[in-house]
Amino acid sequence: MRRGFTLLELIIVIIIIGVLATLGFTQYTKMVEKGRAGEARALLGTLRTAERAYSLEYGAYTATIANMGVEAPVGCAQATHYFSYACAATGTCTATRCTAGGKPPVSTVAYVLVLSQDGSWTGSTPGY
Repeated sequence: MRRGFTLLELIIVIIIIGVLATLGFTQYTKMVEKGRAGEARALLGTLRTAERAYSLEYGAYTATIANMGVEAPVGCAQATHYFSYACAATGTCTATRCTAGGKPPVSTVAYVLVLSQDGSWTGSTPGY
């Protein structure tokens, strides 16, 4: 009676482990990126509230985030956020995923989240 495994059995086990690890890593990166999109949703909600407050006080929306008193990066040079933010004079605010500078994504897929003043979400987000 022989003990141990044959080379073929070991290779099959290594291939199976490799396939499972690849699938797991893919799902992990999707979930991480989905969680990072939560940053954009939270900040866009804050920007929307600040836009409404600014509009009530001054009678119009502003396109300058600094006027609203909200700390949100307007470019990707900062290494503190995953998105850059911009607002239009219509009250719509946009978060664009940084692909260079800042905290870039695992993949090079850039996407945009948009929150309008009526509360509707639009944009091009990855498929998750």
